[in-house]
Amino acid sequence: MNNILEYKGYYGTVEFSEADNVFFGEVMGIRGLISYEGGNVQSLKKDFEGTIDFYLETCKEEGIKPQKSRIGKLNVRVSPELHKNLEVYSILHGQSLDSTVEEAIKHFLQ
Repeated sequence: MNNILEYKGYYGTVEFSEADNVFFGEVMGIRGLISYEGGNVQSLKKDFEGTIDFYLETCKEEGIKPQKSRIGKLNVRVSPELHKNLEVYSILHGQSLDSTVEEAIKHFLQ
């Protein structure tokens, strides 16, 4: 993946504003907005890491469990026909619907 930062299990976007001549981004996959910016890639990474450290320290001080970018739960809406086909496939292959969907996603991402 390009244009993604990673630090302590958190992921963030990388974008560039030509109008402001600044890199910026936000932490992905958590509720709320946690953003960062920098005049160059190095300062963007430093601000991203500092923002994550600040978030984790604030959560610790306030006794709040920090959110993680991923929790392993994905709710997806599909057509009834596709849902039926997935269930039939799962039954014929002796696996759960969750296993079938996970297998399909892994195959797609290869």
